[in-house]
Amino acid sequence: MVTGLFAQSQPADKILGVWFSADNAMKIEIFKSGNTYSGKLIEAKFMFEADGKTPKKDTENPNEKLKSRSRQGLVHITGLVFIDGKYSNGVLYSVESGGNYSIKGELKGPNDLETRGYKGVPMMGKTFRWTRVQ
Repeated sequence: MVTGLFAQSQPADKILGVWFSADNAMKIEIFKSGNTYSGKLIEAKFMFEADGKTPKKDTENPNEKLKSRSRQGLVHITGLVFIDGKYSNGVLYSVESGGNYSIKGELKGPNDLETRGYKGVPMMGKTFRWTRVQ
């Protein structure tokens, strides 16, 4: 029972779980990695080849050694920290461009997450809305 009480006393952990993007094109799992939070790509429309079975590779990765890895299960969000009720300082890796972006996020309700990926300043980025699956 102590474990349950401890988990409830950690507001930062409320982000943990599986999330669907607003357009249902992506499904990610947010998990704790040391003192930060990371996100793993579970499902996405852009994850498989035309046959719908063969996972696409990370072909846009600038690192030649990583171009042959599967997009499926790829940890693409790393380093999110919880500060003053929000998540910030994270890095988002885009499999579509092979680029890294800054990412921040905020829970808008117990089952609603809003993230923003950007280069430079957040105003120039893109917002993604997520709904908790589990």
